[in-house]
Amino acid sequence: VQLQAFGGGLVQPGGSLTLSCAASGFTMDDYAIGWFRQAPGKEREGVSYIRSPDGFTYYADSVKGRFTISRNIAEGTVYLQMNNLKPEDTGVYYCAAVRGPVATMYRFLYNYWGQGTLVTVSS
Repeated sequence: VQLQAFGGGLVQPGGSLTLSCAASGFTMDDYAIGWFRQAPGKEREGVSYIRSPDGFTYYADSVKGRFTISRNIAEGTVYLQMNNLKPEDTGVYYCAAVRGPVATMYRFLYNYWGQGTLVTVSS
């Protein structure tokens, strides 16, 4: 099982970015995929997840209404569309996977992690 997150970068407040998580070595519709982020000096926190097989989605209150998670099972990719970005969204964003119809942002249940991609929101 391998995950690779990419798409980060520098963006101004109010801007948008789309992160991608490319998965290989497993069938995506057997796994929940979550996005997490870690700001400098802070704990890693859950941002959003998409559950399998039904595609149920969850968002942390801090990103609700601004971020959208989606997936393309055939391509093995999960996306995180981020709009109206704020400086407090700055951090390293990770995608992670856990097998089964799991519905949680408890990061210690996620078995597989990508390497992270840096998002910086600054003017």
